[in-house]
Amino acid sequence: MPMQAHDIEALIRETFPSAKITITDLAGDGNHYAAEVIDDSFKGKNRVQQQRAVYASLKGKMDGAHGELHALALTTKAPD
Repeated sequence: MPMQAHDIEALIRETFPSAKITITDLAGDGNHYAAEVIDDSFKGKNRVQQQRAVYASLKGKMDGAHGELHALALTTKAPD
């Protein structure tokens, strides 16, 4: 079952409550999304560490061939 953008945002927001989060449905199919997450907690972390933290917040929704979320193009950064 495909995920909705607000469900993805809610999962990320549990871990990053103060983040600026933008979710975009790339294909209109509920399976291919882009997410931009801007959060203070990313200061001092490299991009891989930032993205791992966001993927962990998805609580397995992208795991394996039967994950609810098929693809997520992820952009992360600390605020300027």
